[in-house]
Amino acid sequence: MNGKLIIGGTLAAALTLAGCANMSSSEQSTLSGAGIGTAAGAVVGAVTGDWAWAAAGAAIGAGTGFLVDKEKQKEQAAQQKAYNEGVQAGKAQAKQ
Repeated sequence: MNGKLIIGGTLAAALTLAGCANMSSSEQSTLSGAGIGTAAGAVVGAVTGDWAWAAAGAAIGAGTGFLVDKEKQKEQAAQQKAYNEGVQAGKAQAKQ
């Protein structure tokens, strides 16, 4: 029975993630993190018999997914800024 529950939960998570096309990157990362955390928590819950692990995994995964996305956005902004500064420096040098 536990095997069917885990397979069913995994299938439900996969179908939910398939509907992420219209979400922002932050929403996608948060939901993906929650799904992965829930799956990991469900595995631990299946082993220990304590299903609170699934909820804890979902919360931790969602938070982690959100924070990872925010860091990724900061890095991309810094790279774009460096690129723009390089372009401006190149234009200024070409005018000389």
